[in-house]
Amino acid sequence: MKAQLLLSAILLTGYVGFSQASTRTITGIVTSYDESSPLEGVLVAVKGSNNQSGSQPDGIYYISVHPDDSVLIFSYSDFETQEIKISGSNEYNITLKRAANQKKRIAPFPIGGWRGVFQLRKDLQVPFNFEISGTAPNDAKVFLMNAEEKFFAGNVKQSGDSLFIPLDQFDNELAFKIEGDKLYGVLRKQDKTGNPIPVFAEWGKANRFDETGEKPVGNISGKFDVIFKGENGSDTKTVGLISQNGSKVRAVFLRTTGDSRFLEGIIEGNKLYLSSFIGSSPSYYQATINSDGTITGETMGARGGQPFTGIRNEKASLPDPYTLTNLKPGYTSFDFSFPNLEGKTISPKDEKYRNKVLIVTITGTWCPNCLDEAAFLAPWYKKNKQRGVEAIAIHYERQLDSTYLKKVLTRFKDRFGIEYDEVIGGVADKKQVAASLPSLNTFLAFPTILFIDKKGIVSKIYTGYTGPATGKYYEQFVKEFNDEVDHLLKK
Repeated sequence: MKAQLLLSAILLTGYVGFSQASTRTITGIVTSYDESSPLEGVLVAVKGSNNQSGSQPDGIYYISVHPDDSVLIFSYSDFETQEIKISGSNEYNITLKRAANQKKRIAPFPIGGWRGVFQLRKDLQVPFNFEISGTAPNDAKVFLMNAEEKFFAGNVKQSGDSLFIPLDQFDNELAFKIEGDKLYGVLRKQDKTGNPIPVFAEWGKANRFDETGEKPVGNISGKFDVIFKGENGSDTKTVGLISQNGSKVRAVFLRTTGDSRFLEGIIEGNKLYLSSFIGSSPSYYQATINSDGTITGETMGARGGQPFTGIRNEKASLPDPYTLTNLKPGYTSFDFSFPNLEGKTISPKDEKYRNKVLIVTITGTWCPNCLDEAAFLAPWYKKNKQRGVEAIAIHYERQLDSTYLKKVLTRFKDRFGIEYDEVIGGVADKKQVAASLPSLNTFLAFPTILFIDKKGIVSKIYTGYTGPATGKYYEQFVKEFNDEVDHLLKK
């Protein structure tokens, strides 16, 4: 396994680790006998509770052990496996010897379905599913599976017993060591910055959450008023759409800023579990179904959680997305001058857009809802551009250096086959959007879509995005989009 691959504590049993009272943490440094240098990515396993961990770039490892655990096992490609009997000590420094005449093992290429588990925190595991398809490494593709969605993540790269899955749309990657029908590794930034998230995957597993067989308390299919409580005490009103079939659940939360996309999970007794992953941070929700039919839960991540409550309401709704963002008093048109990747300045006043209906989207390559919007707008534009319609995407990105912008915008353009102009507005920050687009009175969400008529007058502004996961609400958006364009073309 290449250096940089960090194997951290991965608990393979259940959703919650052993309690603090019954465990202790063992640490130490793993080094090479020949070179006296630290070894990164050494697999550390416990015989007994089956906990697994790994050494960091400095060779240091940490692993939790249970009172009944007896042996620590240290294994690393091209080195002899070493076993250490656990005693009362909490520190074991290990030196591994290279195996005599050991040739580098080339792992088989892992085509097929996989079940993965992110270890977001010591007590929080988030499952996901993915599929690797193809006949050889040079043509293999990865698809992330969430409910009915099969999301193309990218192409696979294999080097010896290491497997890399670039998640280019989010500038992330999954980096694994192949151990037979199992993968051990991390989700990390492609530039290796930030904190990697440990992940384990197993071939041939189709389930998402492990199930005990406990019968659900009832069927909660329907529409809910759901309130998420922020850290500052503010409430965010959403609409939850839940579909249940036996113990299996599909769900999506609609917000004024966009939807949560496809969530998939189960109901066990009165407990609801949901997750999703398309290459950014994993999403995880857990909740209790109360006796009165209400829902109390929390969406959880690596750095904390956000509580929510839900009440069934088939009339639950959000504010009209066409009323949330508008122009400041005195403005009727929407003007800007921003450069594209080649440095050419583009403005709605350019001759290219004269006497044409113009769609402007305020977007970013890092934004999941923006991906859904581009997946709609790019083919729509190809089909409709001959009718006298143009489009411009204003990008607000996480970094503004030219190398980074060229990388992420080119990936975005190639993925969706974008033929309309894309320009750089600034850094991905709502205040930056407001400063660079002074005619906007309010900016709430990426993406935001502006409909502009042939005379340059803003007709409507749509805040957020209602994507395919929302079903009939997405169909309604598509209809309204086409109706508005048709109306403006007739003016």
